Amino acid sequence: MSKKSSYLLGIILTIILGTILYYFLCCSVCCGKESCKNKVDETKSVITPEIKDATKNAFVLKDANGDFNLNLRENFNFKSSNFSILQPVSTNIENGVVMLKDYLLTNPLKTVDITGFYKSDETNNSAYPNLGIARANSVKNYLVLHGISSKQIDTYGKLNDGINADESKTLFGPVEFGVATADASDTSAIEALKTACDAIRANPLVLHFKTGQASINLTPEQRQKIADISHCVDKLGVEIQVVGHTDNIGDATNNIVLGQQRADFAKGYLVKNGILEGNIETSSKGPNLPIADNATEAGRAENRRTEITIN
Repeated sequence: MSKKSSYLLGIILTIILGTILYYFLCCSVCCGKESCKNKVDETKSVITPEIKDATKNAFVLKDANGDFNLNLRENFNFKSSNFSILQPVSTNIENGVVMLKDYLLTNPLKTVDITGFYKSDETNNSAYPNLGIARANSVKNYLVLHGISSKQIDTYGKLNDGINADESKTLFGPVEFGVATADASDTSAIEALKTACDAIRANPLVLHFKTGQASINLTPEQRQKIADISHCVDKLGVEIQVVGHTDNIGDATNNIVLGQQRADFAKGYLVKNGILEGNIETSSKGPNLPIADNATEAGRAENRRTEITIN
């Protein structure tokens, strides 16, 4: 056999051997053999996301030591990562609030506990320590605007990852309610509150600004202080005082205006977060009350501030 013939025979044998191996080793995905043991079960590779039913909490409010019992299918609803009550509020809720108001008016030692729920994957865009407190505060304001005294309302926040929103990211009733009866002879709670309010007067909430800036970025400690200030307003009837200050750079008259703008901005922020506008007074001291040396940038940064306190 010639060298050329041997070469061609080798090529043919290689092709035949390759075809045989391909036939026996190829998965049916490649060769169409349905009985192939190496076939990938495509149904197992597709992960179907778990769809959780939306949680729908009823408006339940019962006085274990009285005759008030309210159980409504509807409730106050919110969008995820939001603390504003979705409108409109149902007629049943409105009627229930009227009944609650009448009950509290005839029972001045009764208080309503509002606990707002929040989830760990939500973003807290409120001024409060968590969205739960912010939501409870929104419901509190709704009750106050409908004639219920804020002195008979307590607000709380609670982490609850067991609540689920619907496809439109609506949370149905992420709040729960309770009724408590105060002991008229026990003044410990009000005394503790007065102490906390005195601490705010001694150490006001201070917000700092860059030159020409009027934005707010709160620390966790500042969020808690806003919650405490709101509580003092609700329970003691005090007013919030917001005073804007500036450094001494620029015209003094313009700085008075800038200080007022900062104070008004802070007021608007508080109102957006559920503190009633009528409880807030604003003013500006401009550059007139520095707390640091305006000769240094660090000192000027300290002087560019808004102070929030209570009277």
